[in-house]
Amino acid sequence: MKARIMTGLALALSASTVLAQAALAQDAVPQASNSWYQAGQITLAEKLAEQPNTAKAKNIILMISDGNGVGTNYATRLYYGQKDGGFGDEAVLPQEHFPNLALVKTYNVNAQTPDSAGTGTAMHAGVKTKAGVIGVSEGLNRGDCSQVEANKVKSIVSVMDEMGKSVGVVSTARLTHATSASAYAHSADRDFEDNTSLPEGCSVKDIADQLIDAMKAGTVDIAMGGGRRHFLPSNVTDSEGEPGQRTDGRNLLEEAASAGVQIVFNDTEFAALPMADNASVLGLFESSHMKFEHDRTGEPSLAEMVEASIKGLQNNENGFFLTVEAGRVDHALHDGNLYRAVTDGVAFAEAVAKAAELTNAQDTLIIVTADHEHAIAFNGYCGRGTPITGLCYGIDKAGIKHLDTPKTAKDGQPYTVVGYLNGASSVLRKDMNYAGVRPAITQEEVTDPDYLQQALIPMAGETHSGEDVAVYARGPWAHLFDGTIEQNFIFHVMKYAAEAN
Repeated sequence: MKARIMTGLALALSASTVLAQAALAQDAVPQASNSWYQAGQITLAEKLAEQPNTAKAKNIILMISDGNGVGTNYATRLYYGQKDGGFGDEAVLPQEHFPNLALVKTYNVNAQTPDSAGTGTAMHAGVKTKAGVIGVSEGLNRGDCSQVEANKVKSIVSVMDEMGKSVGVVSTARLTHATSASAYAHSADRDFEDNTSLPEGCSVKDIADQLIDAMKAGTVDIAMGGGRRHFLPSNVTDSEGEPGQRTDGRNLLEEAASAGVQIVFNDTEFAALPMADNASVLGLFESSHMKFEHDRTGEPSLAEMVEASIKGLQNNENGFFLTVEAGRVDHALHDGNLYRAVTDGVAFAEAVAKAAELTNAQDTLIIVTADHEHAIAFNGYCGRGTPITGLCYGIDKAGIKHLDTPKTAKDGQPYTVVGYLNGASSVLRKDMNYAGVRPAITQEEVTDPDYLQQALIPMAGETHSGEDVAVYARGPWAHLFDGTIEQNFIFHVMKYAAEAN
């Protein structure tokens, strides 16, 4: 490590100096004995002691919580703290402990409100592109296979593979879904997950076929997630009795197994994997997406997949690259189901903590971000400690914790802390000519895991939104994440960190 990187002793001395200086100035401010003031002084000392790490990044981990914008992250933070008995807002998620932070602009070149194919390509390939396309530049018109070859872009997976690093792709969504597919595939449309969706005359392979090619070539060493149906022919059922979707007669899993890829379908087979042996592994734990964390049975958690992947990739002396997606946060938000969004958000936070625990900040760059935000909204004015998935309780003027009575709106009905600007649970109903008449709701009802938060505009499902998202980072060159950045800049930091010095 360069001499400019301060040792632990130097850091401690720096912090002590700042605190001593603060103590000398206590007489100048009457609030010096206040616990909030003292906490601020401690944070100041920690920030002053930080120094940039300019070493080469041996390992890089990109962790994407799909749909987890600043608002959704806030809801997750409150739930994270409240489930452990706190008020919630004082809690700190694992990624929020990382020292470097920036805001990220997420738009696609043709969409103010982005989709995950375009945002995934930005992060994994360093260029912004159109909504709905994967691993190609903006010159391609969505759906036109003939334009793929001329518009291909090189992904970070290919860059890292060429540097001799091992590569892993992990998702709780289908591995062929937009975000994870953008790490390894090139497709004119995110929906080309298997051959049945390809237009007539398309000469570009479907996304599932491209993943198997990448694993056969050793470009991707470990892949774990959902999506079995896109790898199996329609006349074959998987271990859970679900049929495949392919109509070309190919069983891609048999082809992968013949090439030496180890295939696993459930948590029992997963637990038996010899991950330390640097084997090639494809885990497909559901026919479609993996289960929400609240409903999870028979399959590993995201943190368990991250742990297994790191242990399976870390034996490479050249290091590894791992991209991780918490895909089901996005799906819960589309449903308007806050409970599953925040419980999957906490599962993602646990995966971040596991990645940090298993790696060294001196040689491993960890980047935690989201691809976009959702149309989530927060109502006021709720007292502190109000359950984030529940009704908004009033503020206690004489104390700290919320009052025990819910606040009501002008219609006389209580309302939840969180709602959505649009969605299937809209209070505007078609059977009433889209009149807005809110039903009475109780705390028991709204805190049920299956409750769908009230929304305003009626839609088939809640939509993405265009707000900035955050990126948190620690490790070599993490300090380059600062200010407000374009989403494609994430790729450039990863590539630079791996090539530095």
